[in-house]
Amino acid sequence: SKQLGAGGEEIARLVSEMLRYRYFDKQQIVEAARASGLSREQVVDYSEDHYEAQNFLSRLFGGGARPVKTVSVRQEDSKGNITLSEETLDEVQSVALIQSAVRAAYDAGDIVIVGRGGQSILQEMPDVLHVRVVAPMGVRISRLQKREGWTVEEAEQQIIRHDRATSEYLGRFFGVRWDDPDLYHFVLNTGKLSIDGAAQIIVDAVVQLRASIAG
Repeated sequence: SKQLGAGGEEIARLVSEMLRYRYFDKQQIVEAARASGLSREQVVDYSEDHYEAQNFLSRLFGGGARPVKTVSVRQEDSKGNITLSEETLDEVQSVALIQSAVRAAYDAGDIVIVGRGGQSILQEMPDVLHVRVVAPMGVRISRLQKREGWTVEEAEQQIIRHDRATSEYLGRFFGVRWDDPDLYHFVLNTGKLSIDGAAQIIVDAVVQLRASIAG
């Protein structure tokens, strides 16, 4: 799990290279979607990065699940006849697809998953290491300025919007508090650690976790 601008994606890529693990990407979601009759073009990666926080009125009046995407679903009956039907995927269905993809990725093993509720979906699995990557606001703003070319104000607003959306996404769909330390093995602050140093800590922890499971 990572805060916007904290370097989580870079750390995850490094960890996957160092451990020779796969990096969770759209392919895992495609594979899960196929089981639901969806094509590659119709995949919805409805992670916290693509979630928009509800406005005050929606929260106040308990707005239902919002539509996400209209797709054509391919179905085959017992006689081999194929039919196509148009369906609108809502938020709950889209998150369920992500959950299926995360569980399938876990079953395959040796993979680095960034976000997507993994700290909740795989919380009870003994062979999963959960890490949260954070950084002070000033550090996050500076990184986003360099990476995206934003002004200080633009970077700060993006961070505030993203933090709120992530917090609401995890609370609404997974019933967890994003900053709950009990969800993670440890929290890494990249305001005090380099990207390389943070990646090495995670790799060392994975090695220890493997050893403890092997027993």
